[in-house]
Amino acid sequence: MKNTEQLRKPKPYQKKQAQGVLYNSRGLLLYILPLALIPAAFLSFVYGDFSKIITNVGGCVAFILAAVLLRRGIAAEKHYLDKKITRPPKWPLKTIASIIVAVTTGWIAWLGAGHSFFTSIAFGLGALGGMFLLYGFDPWQEKMVAGSHGYTTEEVSQTVDEAEAKIIGIEQANKQINNRSFNQRIRVICEHAGEIVDIIQDDPGDIRRARKFLNVYLDGALKVSEGYADMQRKHQSEELTENFDNVLQTIESVFIEQKQKLLEDDVLDLDVQIEVLAAQLKHEGVV
Repeated sequence: MKNTEQLRKPKPYQKKQAQGVLYNSRGLLLYILPLALIPAAFLSFVYGDFSKIITNVGGCVAFILAAVLLRRGIAAEKHYLDKKITRPPKWPLKTIASIIVAVTTGWIAWLGAGHSFFTSIAFGLGALGGMFLLYGFDPWQEKMVAGSHGYTTEEVSQTVDEAEAKIIGIEQANKQINNRSFNQRIRVICEHAGEIVDIIQDDPGDIRRARKFLNVYLDGALKVSEGYADMQRKHQSEELTENFDNVLQTIESVFIEQKQKLLEDDVLDLDVQIEVLAAQLKHEGVV
């Protein structure tokens, strides 16, 4: 293992995020729209105006539904922007939310406020235009980099998503382990795994080797981390601790080697290393 790799301070793995604070607050304004209809709905109940009750209460429900869909659409857009390789969101939720807002606005202007039909349509179109100006359109194009070597966006995206889920799972297990040395080593493993995921997205041509590697070694790291965290809660064992340390050292060193091989576009004999890891996990009895 290189000294520079050993001395580097590990950082918790974090998925790249696009304008996190901005995206977390976008769409909240839409939840304010139903508030304007509450007094009108209350008065409709007081006067027993059934049509106004339906209009105002239905408008509140429709605006809240639109706000929920908009927020989900914004979250899907953020996920799309965070990825170098991905498919567009399955449903155009922002567009659906915009249409609901437009129809509801026109409906309330006509039946609730008493405007003419065409004036109400103008209100609806104005609301539709305002939604698109504020929140934009849904992503619709697949994102793929050059040099995919015949791999589809779905294949690459699925590999990346599965790897990221496993990395997050390892870090969650790491929080339950009360050993600073192990905590640091696991964070280093997650950091290297995250860098390998970035390499895959930059050059999908490496996905065949990297996918096999990530599946085996991330699965191994996830299983041993969760297994050790569970066993540590039940009882302390010097032998278990020593075995876990040995496995982590093996996984860390192989992650560093694999990352370097991917950067050098070299072929790594994964089959041999996979057999070695499987035998070690069985021998150490960590899981």
